[in-house]
Amino acid sequence: ILTPGQLFISCSEPFDADEYIERLAWRTPGGGSKGGAEAFDPKRLLEEFENHIEELKHLDEKIQRRVEKLEHQCHREAKEFAHKVQDLQRSNQVAFQHFQELDEHISYVATKVCHLGDQLEGVNTPRQRAVEAQRLMTYFNEFLDGELRSDVFNNPEKIKEAADIIQKLHLIAQELPFDRQLNLLSVCLGKYHDLERQLIQEFTAAQRRGEIGRMQEVAAVLLHFKGYAHCVDVYIKQCQEGAYMRSDVFEDTALLCQRVNKQVGEVFQSPETVMTKLIQNIFENKLQAHVKEKLDETRRSDVEQYLKNLYDLYTRTTALASKLTEFNLGSDKHTFLSKLIKNIFSTYLESYIEMEKDYLRTRSAMILQRYYDSKNHQKRPQGGGSIQELKERIRQRTNLPLGPSIDTHGETFLSQEVVVNLLQETRHAFERCNRLSDPSDLPKNAFSIFLLLVEHLCMDHIDYALEIGLSAIPSADAKNANLYFLDVVQQANTIFHLFDKQFNDHLMPLISSSPKLTECLHKKKEVIEQMEVKLDTGIDRTLNCMVGQMKHILATEQKKTDFRPEDENNVMIQCTAACSKVCVYVSRQVERVRKSMDGKNVDTVLTELGVRFHRLIHEHLQQYSYSSMGGMLAICDVAEYRKSAKDFRVPLVLQLFDTLHALCNLLVVAPDNLKQVCSGEQLTNLDRNLLHAFVQLRVDYRQARLGRHFS
Repeated sequence: ILTPGQLFISCSEPFDADEYIERLAWRTPGGGSKGGAEAFDPKRLLEEFENHIEELKHLDEKIQRRVEKLEHQCHREAKEFAHKVQDLQRSNQVAFQHFQELDEHISYVATKVCHLGDQLEGVNTPRQRAVEAQRLMTYFNEFLDGELRSDVFNNPEKIKEAADIIQKLHLIAQELPFDRQLNLLSVCLGKYHDLERQLIQEFTAAQRRGEIGRMQEVAAVLLHFKGYAHCVDVYIKQCQEGAYMRSDVFEDTALLCQRVNKQVGEVFQSPETVMTKLIQNIFENKLQAHVKEKLDETRRSDVEQYLKNLYDLYTRTTALASKLTEFNLGSDKHTFLSKLIKNIFSTYLESYIEMEKDYLRTRSAMILQRYYDSKNHQKRPQGGGSIQELKERIRQRTNLPLGPSIDTHGETFLSQEVVVNLLQETRHAFERCNRLSDPSDLPKNAFSIFLLLVEHLCMDHIDYALEIGLSAIPSADAKNANLYFLDVVQQANTIFHLFDKQFNDHLMPLISSSPKLTECLHKKKEVIEQMEVKLDTGIDRTLNCMVGQMKHILATEQKKTDFRPEDENNVMIQCTAACSKVCVYVSRQVERVRKSMDGKNVDTVLTELGVRFHRLIHEHLQQYSYSSMGGMLAICDVAEYRKSAKDFRVPLVLQLFDTLHALCNLLVVAPDNLKQVCSGEQLTNLDRNLLHAFVQLRVDYRQARLGRHFS
């Protein structure tokens, strides 16, 4: 049997009282519930529990004593640790006091040392100056004697020290009275210039060898000489040697400046001054010569190429200047580079806009003339005289054709290729204008280019084509007329969309923030209204021709016997031949209108055509008298006309033909039902005289005394 301590030790899991009792009972002989080798013995189990309880009490007392002992030991060690911490704090405070005393002592010693250093310097500086003055006086005597014996003047390796001495002697000589300095000054100047020349030669040789360190030393010595600027000039000239081996001078310049920019910072004490001088030298010599060569050779011989070259050169020059702003060129580098660019291009930019306008005017006229020549067309002079203007006003107000119509053989005299060429030339002109114009002149210059576009595209091409198209529209009573004006409308509409797109894409950004915007919009509106008047006139006359053609078909194809057949018992109920031909013609014209127009213009024109078509049929039907069977045939015709009216997709037109169809029912309805039919939904709002007029078309009107139904 295990003791309580052994049972506790054997439990690796957290303590569980029930589990503990079960384990104790299971390990006690005779304590198992299921029985086993021995039968269940409750007394023995009780005895075991009592003994185990006693052992647990003894174990608890033992553990309690141990806990008390450990607590006592812990309190004792805590007190000892607190005493140690207090001792350490006292030691740290003492150490800190010692540190403060040491710091004060060090500060005191440092103050004494600095004071001593100042005293030593105060004694040493005059001594050094005296030594330097004595040394200079020695060299000064050599110059007075005219014989330079010192090694510093004769040893090439001591050229740096000699340069410093000569520089100081040169300043001293200039302070002497004139009568005493003349001879000395000449000797000093000779040696001064000789050393300066040697230093520049040394710098040049070091540059060719690529010895940056030696170049830096020599440049530092020359900094106090008058020849320092000459040294910089030599450096600039030499660094350009072999730099322009390719044909692209702008790319070569960018690479050269990148390479030199890294070097000047190591060689010169003021690299921004050297870079500024280098860039100025390149712009005033290399780039200016390149621009002059490129532009002067084409300025008079090929204006188009001249403008392209000017745009390209100016663009690449400004792009190069933008790259150069990455370098240190001083605080006002943008103004500096702008002046360099202006110096190169000023003479060309002053005359740019006039050359641009002359070229655009000539080029546009040539494009138009080449097109008309390809059509073997001699362009008619547009109305400028009083008679022509009077004709135009009469035609616009009365819609009357003045003079014989012109047969254009289906030619619209509008070319999308011509338009694209004109717009492309103008787009290039706008791009050049944006780049080459002074910001203050940009809106004015852009507006002048826009006026040329209006003149050649809108007036000389579109307006001229409209004039020709108007002249080619036949009279309303012409037979088998070919109506090409709708093709003119279609092409003019497409062209004007392109014109409007260029106006918004290329002109608007150039003038949007200037007063010229109002002028441009006014001019555009004026041109649109002028063309819309001619388009409206042409469309109106074209619709008249369409109606005239329908009238001709009805006049030639419709017979009086169609609605008063001789044998009414042997008649096929179907639309007449005249109706079929008119419907075919109408459908073809509706399709042409849809192809020629866009947007709301389609509905507007089809509405007008539909109303005129209805008026024609309405008037045509009133020219005949109708028998009962003839009335049925008339209804068949109107039903067919109504089918054609559906192609218009205009509710008003369909409503008109629905009403006309209801009116035709008056031709066949029984006399007693006339009042009922006239009171129907579609006829109740019509004028009674109109209804009466239709009833009068019946053959039996007088016989059946139908007029009494309208009394």
